[in-house]
Amino acid sequence: MSVKNEPSFRESVDLMFNRAVSLLDLPPGLEEKIRVCNATYTVRFGVRLRGSLQTFTGYRSVHSEHMEPVKGGIRYSMGVNQDEVEALAALMTYKCALVEAPFGGSKGGLCIDPREYEEHELELITRRFAYELAKRDLIHPSQNVPAPDMGTGEREMAWIADQYARMNTTDINAKACVTGKPLNAGGIAGRVEATGRGVQYALQEFFRDARDVEKAGMSGTLDGKAVIVQGLGNVGYHAAKFLVEEDGAKVIGVIERDGAVTNPAGLKIDELHNWILKHGGVKGFPGATYVENGALVLEEECDILIPAALEGVINLTNAAKVKAPLIIEAANGPITAGADDILREKGTVIIPDMYANAGGVTVSYFEWVKNLSHIRFGRMQRRQEEARHQLVVDQLESLSDAMGNAWSPSPDFKQKYLRGAGELELVRSGLDDTMRTAYQSMRELWHEREDVTDLRIAAYLVSIGKVASSYRAKGL
Repeated sequence: MSVKNEPSFRESVDLMFNRAVSLLDLPPGLEEKIRVCNATYTVRFGVRLRGSLQTFTGYRSVHSEHMEPVKGGIRYSMGVNQDEVEALAALMTYKCALVEAPFGGSKGGLCIDPREYEEHELELITRRFAYELAKRDLIHPSQNVPAPDMGTGEREMAWIADQYARMNTTDINAKACVTGKPLNAGGIAGRVEATGRGVQYALQEFFRDARDVEKAGMSGTLDGKAVIVQGLGNVGYHAAKFLVEEDGAKVIGVIERDGAVTNPAGLKIDELHNWILKHGGVKGFPGATYVENGALVLEEECDILIPAALEGVINLTNAAKVKAPLIIEAANGPITAGADDILREKGTVIIPDMYANAGGVTVSYFEWVKNLSHIRFGRMQRRQEEARHQLVVDQLESLSDAMGNAWSPSPDFKQKYLRGAGELELVRSGLDDTMRTAYQSMRELWHEREDVTDLRIAAYLVSIGKVASSYRAKGL
């Protein structure tokens, strides 16, 4: 979305980097090394479809190799261009550093509308794109590891993994060349929900500190908070579902490409999600008010606004009208640099994209580690944990019998206590720990340094500091 005098997404990332780096004491040479994108490869390839040869343009950008492999999604969208891919690669560098995932930043994209092609055609296109990247080591378990992004998912990642394996038949770690794969193709439990789950964990950590909640002019917990979600795709759907089912929040509005639906009493997320899958939009969804100009719902009264789809949806034209005291950026770059200034002056608290949607890359990291170790998490220790817990329960029960049944646990205590952690529980635990630790590093700067006025600057300071430390350790 372009607005007059509005910086582009690339310019927004650069502006925010500049704001943060002015507060750090870095040598000019190192500052420039961190800022610049190392390399961008543009590929144009032909695929024979429907009786003719069609040419496609794709990109893979590597922003920083302070750690390798580099990591970042591949998106399929007609809006893909070099500037966007390079800006997203830079965000990936900072995001990985912030959540301590040991990767540099990368991003890829193919200029294509996936809805215009049949599945077998998409497979031909994806495999050819993967071939072009892999033969240049732009897909490789130890050099460059893609993941799903807008317009791609498990299916495309499985095709890419298979294409790489066909080209590298003796690479025992071939499955680690890409993450976000289906479970039966080397994926990991909890990857599909990961980014939405990360948004939930981020909000939970925010509400654990009364100072943070007070800065947003709110009180209490997530329970009962009114939420508006823009984009009920994979990220928005899971974030909304978990916040409603597990934290007691209510989603009063959902904005989609064909408009929005609202209900002050709360929308039924699963029913709405199924409706969108079946009808292609929210229009006609029963039990809700339909708003044709969905963007207007961004300006409605609510406690938490979750933009979870496109870049630049909150910009100079509407930022002043946004009433939500707390915005969490589930998408990449949903608030432009100009809008960010307006919202900060109003006192709106923004949990930035670099942190808020890092759940995806965090669980991608777990999947990569799983592929390299060639064993699923929990397989070795789960039953041993259960046996050890059983010993404790048996001992308590025998003591209780001797004391005349003095111990009366709740009905589901035994079931919960005895269950050893499987892969999904371990993934969620690792993600929760990662989101808490990263937020706490931002919170510390936000509350303790007078020149750090918002969480976005705090996030950039933490991440740029970590990247700088990595380069220094390399002798640069």
